[in-house]
Amino acid sequence: IGRCMWHLYICNRRGKLYTGITTDLDHRMMQHKANLLYSEVYPDKHSAATRERQIKGWSRKKKLSLKMIRGEFTLSEAEG
Repeated sequence: IGRCMWHLYICNRRGKLYTGITTDLDHRMMQHKANLLYSEVYPDKHSAATRERQIKGWSRKKKLSLKMIRGEFTLSEAEG
């Protein structure tokens, strides 16, 4: 039996950034009707939730300074 991985994500829905965690990233993006901007993978919910709390405390500017995993460009460029 495989362990499920947890994803921390930042997505953009109509210009607003949402940060959250999920085990099914594609399904969650469909629920949000949003574009995935950034994600990180964690082996357990506790680790993902700890990182989520950290990032949720950040300013929008700091969130946008993260490097994207897909494409290797900054989130501010993705919004531009």
